[in-house]
Amino acid sequence: KKALITYLLKIESKEPEGEMKIIKTGSARKEDAIATAATSILDEIPYIMTGYNRFLDKNGYPGIKPPWGTLNAIDLNSGKLLWKVPLGEYSELSQKGIPVTGTEGYGGPVVTKGGLVFIAASKDSKIRAFDKLTGKVLWEASLPAAGFATPAVYMVHGKQYVVIACGGGKIGNKSGDQYVAFSLP
Repeated sequence: KKALITYLLKIESKEPEGEMKIIKTGSARKEDAIATAATSILDEIPYIMTGYNRFLDKNGYPGIKPPWGTLNAIDLNSGKLLWKVPLGEYSELSQKGIPVTGTEGYGGPVVTKGGLVFIAASKDSKIRAFDKLTGKVLWEASLPAAGFATPAVYMVHGKQYVVIACGGGKIGNKSGDQYVAFSLP
């Protein structure tokens, strides 16, 4: 693992690769007696990846102030934020009167020539269409599993469709293995 990271980051080892040291131990096991001495700067880094971890509160929601997921429109010429809306919701919070918080999201949007922005990407397993100019939700539909992917738009015989892969399973969501396509009017 360290060798791959060292190679990818082009970090030079402190010692030649493959140099071995014999370590005398009280064990007769071969693997206890031999250790690789090749080290790199990675051995000095005090932080390591221990897996995918999230910072959640005692109720399982992100441990930061909402919104927890947003869809943003930015003018690429000026860098100005045009609009920002929460993306996704926790229905149990909405039922308690808490405004839409957004959810963790994995995936991106696609924009049609007609000015619709399609995105799933949220923990609530929905796909939505937004108005490109205002950020207003124009349509939404439930999916069989979370659409943690970027939708694709295609045309067949003059009819336009949007399709999304529904896999879910990443952050406690139901897993799936379907593609769902919708035709545009």
